[in-house]
Amino acid sequence: MRRFQKTLALSLATVMSVASLAGCGGSAAETATTAAAPAGTTAAATETTAAATSAEGSVLNIYVWNEEFRDRVVEFYPGYEKVDDATGKIGDVKVVWNTTPNKDNAYQNNLDETLLKQEKAAADDKIDIFLIEADYALKYVDSEYTMAVKDLGIADADIADQYQYTKDIVTDSNGVLKGLSWQACSAGLIYNRDAAKAVLGTDDPAEVQKAVADWKSFNETALKAQAKGYTMCSANDTYRVYSNNVSSPWVVDGKVVIDENIEAWVDDSKALVDAKAENSYDLWGDDWGKGKYEAGKVFCYFGPAWFFNFSLGVEDKASIAAAGKWGFVVGPQSYYWGGTWICGATGTDNPTLVSDIMKTMTTDKTVLKDIAVKKADCVNSKSVLADLASSSDGNVAILGGQNPYAVLAEGAEKVDMSNVSPYDQGCNEEFQNAMKNYFINQSTKEDAIALFKKKIVVKYPELKVE
Repeated sequence: MRRFQKTLALSLATVMSVASLAGCGGSAAETATTAAAPAGTTAAATETTAAATSAEGSVLNIYVWNEEFRDRVVEFYPGYEKVDDATGKIGDVKVVWNTTPNKDNAYQNNLDETLLKQEKAAADDKIDIFLIEADYALKYVDSEYTMAVKDLGIADADIADQYQYTKDIVTDSNGVLKGLSWQACSAGLIYNRDAAKAVLGTDDPAEVQKAVADWKSFNETALKAQAKGYTMCSANDTYRVYSNNVSSPWVVDGKVVIDENIEAWVDDSKALVDAKAENSYDLWGDDWGKGKYEAGKVFCYFGPAWFFNFSLGVEDKASIAAAGKWGFVVGPQSYYWGGTWICGATGTDNPTLVSDIMKTMTTDKTVLKDIAVKKADCVNSKSVLADLASSSDGNVAILGGQNPYAVLAEGAEKVDMSNVSPYDQGCNEEFQNAMKNYFINQSTKEDAIALFKKKIVVKYPELKVE
């Protein structure tokens, strides 16, 4: 997989050198010697962490942007005792959840600032664990701020059951694995069953898949949906499907390249928006969210398993999700969306506990199956997903009892990370923002592309555009 040497220090070098931080808390080899081997099973985890934590730091600081990982640890990590939403206990160790929302890059800004203080921070103030997302993972894994997984005592054999792409995303440019995830976020098309009946005459997943099997079919079905009074989706819903299937990275030899599949997204979306078969709503906005209800008249959303419970309003009894009236298919192309990776911070004074949390939450099959069954999450274990796919344990209520795990597992095997770059988040965001002007007829396509290029060189001055 192509890798780009981009360290966190590139953006923060004026404040502290990477080299100075690399020495804090001892070398990687010294840290590995200090860390005891983590528990191998759920039953052993509590005993191991209780014994280990007494010899390590008294405070475990975990940096997150929302409650997802916190809730997983609270519910599924053996021995965790909740004190309140911001604190807990594992053995004698106080756990502190430092939460900064993602909006306006606030989480990364806070994390960056705090990592720069790591070397001189008091033991109880040091970051021990921090979470990252795929779109900016390389920024952190290609730096000395993030510990190698092997230096935490986690061996290749421990993670052999995980999907390769989840490891590729957090492997640095030297081939060193720097994080682990409990999720495999392959994704698909989530369709409104009542809309499918109205538009296609059936809500059977096999028949719906035929109607959206490629972009030609999808576009034709979108026009049929419009004729029946439905909007297919937002143009922004389909973006990740196209962008995950590009033939080239956003940046090649320092130059920004707009892939032909991204161009296809622009042309297809513009045609459907003009035909009123798609809208141009921003993801997560109020207008976009109306499709969670029958009155919103939206045919589909695109998303992975985390989308089921986090994004479809399942807690609202009036929603389509609460009625169990969504269905799930692959859609036009396989893709993935999101995922959360757990990283150990260089300089942690709790290496044994960090290791055990990472290993338990991402490799323990009992824990992972429990997460999948109770949270409808697609977990990062080939054997657990195979078990779920062949069992009623994998049936999902919001999908009307449909079992999506065979589709999700197949999709996870197909994820290709060969075209990832450190610039993905910024390029994707700025491109979608610029194209919205074109979709709503406030600019030409050429002007929208020019705006994108102008914005991207401001965000990344080292890049070239033509």
